[in-house]
Amino acid sequence: MTTPAGTGDLFAAAKDKLAGLIRVPGLGGRGVLLLAGLVALGWISSGIYKVQPDEQGVVLRFGRWIDTTEPGLHYHLPAPIDTVLFPKVTQINEMDLGDTTADGSPAASSREHQMLTGDENIVEADCTVSWQIKNAGQFLFNIAEPKLAVKVAAESALREIIGRTPIQSALSDKRQQIADQTLALAQQLLDTEQAGVRITQVQLQRVEPPSAVIDAFNDVQRARADQERARNEAQAYANDILPRAHGEADRITQEAEAYREQVVDLAQGQAKNFLAVYQSYEQSKDVTAWRLYMNSVDAVLKKASKVIVDSSGKGMAGVVPYLPLSDKAAVKGDKR
Repeated sequence: MTTPAGTGDLFAAAKDKLAGLIRVPGLGGRGVLLLAGLVALGWISSGIYKVQPDEQGVVLRFGRWIDTTEPGLHYHLPAPIDTVLFPKVTQINEMDLGDTTADGSPAASSREHQMLTGDENIVEADCTVSWQIKNAGQFLFNIAEPKLAVKVAAESALREIIGRTPIQSALSDKRQQIADQTLALAQQLLDTEQAGVRITQVQLQRVEPPSAVIDAFNDVQRARADQERARNEAQAYANDILPRAHGEADRITQEAEAYREQVVDLAQGQAKNFLAVYQSYEQSKDVTAWRLYMNSVDAVLKKASKVIVDSSGKGMAGVVPYLPLSDKAAVKGDKR
């Protein structure tokens, strides 16, 4: 059985072979070793690399992503074992949704930006999405088409948020809220897929009804504005008339209370007077009865005409009319 060559024999064979490959006049065996050492040192030191502040380093080992490095000095195994990519991660990229496709070409149909609102109306919405690379390794190797992924995530998020929002809010005071919620939902979708993308801003460019129905929609808007104006006028009238009505009601109530107190007091006075008369009647029934009779007769005779009868037979058959000086009507009648 043949014995393998020793370590010294292998080293000598390698040195002879290297010397045969590198034939430099005047270079001995030690020179060959020195040159080989310098080459090896240069090869090893080639693994030192620097990542710039606007970059991330993506380390590949035999073409497979193994690490992502931040700005600064780093080391990787020399080529061809490891290689490094340096994508720009601070660059802000913009993408318009609705009017263009992911590669920037015009959209094939306007249906791409037609969306259904929460109250089942159709609107056309366009927005601009600003994004940058968050993790270069994920961006390069987890998603086949990162730009398309950003577009799909942003469109899906926008449709979802518009679908929760009434059309009046989408067209007026909720635009910024829609943009913020779209950003948050799109970022959540991308993070779930580990796309390595950070969405920095979503800006709504246009939210309006489709052009085919915009005239009818404007008519509805004007009708709603008239309705709101009429409601405001009615509310203003109510605010004016109600306090006055309450004041009038309070006045009538107070007058009724005063009248009630007056009637009660009068009734109580009459009752007390009756009781006083009754007590007098109990003490002296004949006198009280005569006084009441005379009072009644006096009250009746005040309204009756008076005639004086002369029993002596003198004058006009003994009948003399009574004409008081204060009776002006009688005086005037006499003149006639």
